[in-house]
Amino acid sequence: MKKTQLLFLCSVLTGALLLNACRSIRNFTEAPKPWTGEATRKTNLPVHDPAKKTVFIIADSKLTVLFDMLAPFYLFNATEKANVYIIAKEKVPILIRKDLFAMPQLSFAEADSLKLQADAIVIPALSIRDEHQDPEVIDWIKSHFLPGTKMLAICDGSATAAATGLYDGKPITTHASDFASVKAHFDKPVWVQNVTVTKSGNLFSTAGVSNAVEGSLIVIDELFGKDVMNKVRQDIRYPSPEVKTAHRSVVLSGSDKFTALKKVLFRKNRDIGALLDNGINEFDMATILELYGRTFPASFKTCILNGSAVTTKYGLTLISTGDSRMNRLDELHVVMPGFHARPDASYFKHTKIITYSDSRDKYLVNTCLERIGKQYGRRFENFVKISLDYNN
Repeated sequence: MKKTQLLFLCSVLTGALLLNACRSIRNFTEAPKPWTGEATRKTNLPVHDPAKKTVFIIADSKLTVLFDMLAPFYLFNATEKANVYIIAKEKVPILIRKDLFAMPQLSFAEADSLKLQADAIVIPALSIRDEHQDPEVIDWIKSHFLPGTKMLAICDGSATAAATGLYDGKPITTHASDFASVKAHFDKPVWVQNVTVTKSGNLFSTAGVSNAVEGSLIVIDELFGKDVMNKVRQDIRYPSPEVKTAHRSVVLSGSDKFTALKKVLFRKNRDIGALLDNGINEFDMATILELYGRTFPASFKTCILNGSAVTTKYGLTLISTGDSRMNRLDELHVVMPGFHARPDASYFKHTKIITYSDSRDKYLVNTCLERIGKQYGRRFENFVKISLDYNN
């Protein structure tokens, strides 16, 4: 009888643990699906200011890493001295996370029809991370890399950059945890580690996701000078008076993965929402979505109060296609100031509203990491840091 009871209790405990983990694992492993609606959405071409420099941020509609794309988009726009365009082969909404899309501002053909020339080309991590790149994308990048153009490959965007051949014999880096796998496909660049940013002439590359900031700041310094760079650095409360170049290329270990597994099994896997609204700060939004998306939540919604689309601070159209209802959330993260819960208090009865107006004196990446550490422990916080390739 005791043996039967013990087996029963073990079965119940195992079932409870698996039930706790199930939604979180499914949310993490379920591949997000590219845009399946109408092929294009009608948008006006952006107004080009010929007095400003031009920055192209390459995007892939199948998948473009959110922070890799939106951090540079915000930072270069914050200079107030650049035309910054997210540009893709076709005018199709870009998948940046499950159920959330960004509308490219230009297609390759539109940029060429406007006869735009790039002062900088930024390549985030795209959907393809090996040598089997889209030849149209590679050819377009190569044809627009002129003698005065600066190129910045971010994180696993190093694969696309390496495929252009422009980095052959030149230093290049990538995310520490992906370094070996990306390097295996490209033997002509000189692969280096333990730096946030590599530089060879006009060619730059960064380590992991978080280092999109360092790479952007260094290119901004080269394009516009240190005063402009420092203004942008202060705008995001970058946690150092100088741009960090020293880096520890730390790979996710078995112990780190076990820490993540323990969190999924034994900690609460929260239903999280992030409220998007017109005028939202792209850097803040990308930081929150990127970091909390790495905490293995049970679910993570992007919520829009009215309709399914918003326009960000610097004019980017974001489209949410998922369930935008905010009830039954454990946490709702609100980037925009001035949010007020609905009069129906029961709607948010069990939801903790997380606002960020009181933490504007700190680098938001650090603010989010500290909170994650308080929720799930310092070891799990360290797991998230390593997954971002972040050394603070």
